[in-house]
Amino acid sequence: MKNLHNALLLKQLYQLKHLGYRYTDISISKYEESKLQLPPSMDALKKQADNCHLCELSKSRYSVVFGSGDEDAQILFIGEAPGVAEDDAGLPFVGRSGELLTKMIERVLNIPRDRVYITNIVKCRPPNNRTPSAVEAHTCLPYLLSQIESIKPEIIVTLGATAYHYLTGDDSKISDIRGSLQKWKSYTIIPTFHPSYLLRNPSAKSKAFIDMKLIKSLMQ
Repeated sequence: MKNLHNALLLKQLYQLKHLGYRYTDISISKYEESKLQLPPSMDALKKQADNCHLCELSKSRYSVVFGSGDEDAQILFIGEAPGVAEDDAGLPFVGRSGELLTKMIERVLNIPRDRVYITNIVKCRPPNNRTPSAVEAHTCLPYLLSQIESIKPEIIVTLGATAYHYLTGDDSKISDIRGSLQKWKSYTIIPTFHPSYLLRNPSAKSKAFIDMKLIKSLMQ
């Protein structure tokens, strides 16, 4: 879980800078794998996430939006962060973008939404629905990686550039890679547009439809 460790170190350095330090000989805690292990079961992982206060988002959240769906799903959808509706409900993608995502799943993939698993890069809503910061994303990433290890999906669909970037480390433009098959570890990733982008840019829905048809063709 080195991503979590590095994010915590970065947070410490930001705090020192805010206090006026330009240089420091303060000893920064060393990485200890055993202290950063997350529980293997989804239930225990969710309980830990519900009580997480590792980043600033914990101060303003109403709910921890861990994820929902089939924990043995063939397809995992990963978004950016919860919005207002999700923060209120404690569930991912329940607002207007959630309605659109549900239609995409049920009308193109022809499966119920509860047959897939849906989560986000960060589990708490950023204020004013802003994009998660690097510290916030990397602090929360171990939860997502543990979810992926538990679910073991055959296909991961990243919704928008932020989800793809923080999962893979690749900063390619979503317009350049959407609808392509990307390999990450042992998983197949298909990047596509975030439903909120599609609501703002209806002309892009036809491209997202093509991406969903590709996903459908890979389903067994």
